[in-house]
Order: sequence, then structure tokens, then C-alpha cells
Amino acid sequence: MQKLLFFVEQPYSFPILRPLEAAAKARGIEVRWFLYDLPESYLTPKEHRLADTAAVNDYNPDAVICPGNWVPYFWPGHKIQVFHGFGIDKKGHFNIRGFFELYCTHGPLTTSRFKAAEPKYGYFRSVETGWPKMDPYAKAVDTRTAITAPPSVLYAPTFSPSLTSTYALLEPLSELTKAGKADITVKFHPMMAEDQVTAYKAAQNDHFRVVENTDLLPALQQADIVLSDTSSVVAESLCIGKPVITLNTLHPGPYVLNITEPGELATAIHTCTEHYAERKEAGKAYADQMHPYQDGNSSERVLDAIEHHIREGYKGLKKLPFNWLRKRKVAKKMRKYAGH
Repeated sequence: MQKLLFFVEQPYSFPILRPLEAAAKARGIEVRWFLYDLPESYLTPKEHRLADTAAVNDYNPDAVICPGNWVPYFWPGHKIQVFHGFGIDKKGHFNIRGFFELYCTHGPLTTSRFKAAEPKYGYFRSVETGWPKMDPYAKAVDTRTAITAPPSVLYAPTFSPSLTSTYALLEPLSELTKAGKADITVKFHPMMAEDQVTAYKAAQNDHFRVVENTDLLPALQQADIVLSDTSSVVAESLCIGKPVITLNTLHPGPYVLNITEPGELATAIHTCTEHYAERKEAGKAYADQMHPYQDGNSSERVLDAIEHHIREGYKGLKKLPFNWLRKRKVAKKMRKYAGH
């Protein structure tokens, strides 16, 4: 394997793929980026963009790696899925769309589902590798057993209109910070509704701030407690030992402190502060099933899995399905990138 291409359509993909880029370059593997409807300003000076399909064909990658759900099927190279989040409870996470030959799964909770689907579909492999985004998190594991009040709380809600807690929590969060009971940092998903971003920014004070950064990790490292709803941020937080409070999460369990009313938030924060070690321990078993790797080497395992897949080729695999409707939609999306 000599050349990789990263296919990116959302800003949240960059923290996922950059650890993989670093690991690939350390092996002498070339990396290029294709940004779908994103400006080149997202890239660093050392990252190289391919502008159109003609450039992709000239580059001729060995593999195309995607955090998203689709890929230009007509490009050269094996198509690899690395996922855009831990959101196993969200609609579509386990959908097999017929675009990918290899799924690099996060841990037992996801691996088992894809392994069960392999014989049914017959045209893909799945390998448990861990998630590249979590490699830098290996150095950010919270080993504290206690914190002091007022705690630092990271609020990182989902953007999904049917699941987000932003509408319900703006006033309670503002009141908590004004009363000096918490220091709140808000980190929105890049696809959050603009009216919510505007409303939260208008409510900022000395202890209530909105941060704008595609990388969640810096804000997560600084937090004592994480507040969310139904978001992959929950699993990311548990994997580095942060207690998590959720509001009306789809699947509450002992690993989070789930509340059902916004008025319960102050009590939940107090509970996490007073029983910090217990709340951290409550999340450990779930984190071990979701992402058991804390060695910072998930990117290495992804590269190993891709190299093995390329060596094996299509031995034992069926052809990818014709998938004409989805392919037609992809072809239409990609017309503007046809090139010369």
C-alpha cells in the first residue's frame, strides 16, 4: 500500500482522519484529501487536496477512506469505512449501503453487529481496530478520583432536531453559571441549527462560553463533567474516564446519570461532583465494550487491516451490489467534480 485518499464531506472528519494520516506518513504512505463542499482552508499547509475526479484518477489511490456514509464508487481504490462517531443508537449506524469493502469497527458493541452481517451480504469484511480519533485521547485519560466545586462542565449536545437538548437546557445552564454553581463550556456539533448557536452565544457570561473548534478533545480534557443527550460524545467522554450526565438519552443505562427534566440538572451536577469516583467507575464497563483500546494505536490497526484487505483482494467476497439508485445519486452529486 503506497497511496491513501481521504474523502471528507463534514468538518467533524478531520479529527478522525488526522491521526490516521500521521500513522500513514510514518510508514511512508502518501496521503491526499478530497473535500466535498468544504473549503480548502480546513487543510493545513502540509496537507494536499485533490480537486476533482480527474485528479483522483491520476493519483490512483490504493484505498479511499471515509468517515461518512457514501463514497464515489467509480474512483479507483478499495473503499474503507471508519465511521464518523460512536452513535450506535442513532438511525443508520449499522446500515449496509453497498459502497464499502471493509469496515474498521470500534469495539465489541459494533464489531458483533458487522460480523453478524458479513455472511448475509457476503461482499465486505469487518475488522475491529478501534477508532483513529481516539488515539490522541489515550494521553487524556482522567485519573482523578475527586474534584472541587464549582465543576467545569462541557456541554456537547447532538444536532439532531428530534434528539437535541439545546432548547430545553439554555435557561438552566445560564442560571447555573450566574449562580456560580458551574463553569460551562458549550461545544456544538458543526451541523447544529443556527438559531441555537446564536441563542447560546447571546447568553454567554464569564462562566458560560461557546467554543468554536472542529476538535472536541481540548474542551473535553479541561472538563470535570460532560453533559449531553444522545450523542457519540457520551462514549468518547466515558472512554477517557469522564462522568456523563444526559438529558432524555434514547438509551439510558447505569453508565450515565440520565435526567428527564431540565430542572434536575443542578442536582445531577452536584451528585457527579460529590461522587466523582463512583460516577467515573459507572461508565467503565460500557466504555470497555464500546472502545477498549487506550493504547493510542487504533490508526496502526486500521492501516494493518487495510493492508491485509488489499493483499487478500476479493478472495471469498461477492461483488458489490449494483445499487443503481444510490449510485445514481452519487453520480449526480459528483458531476461538479468531473474535471477535465
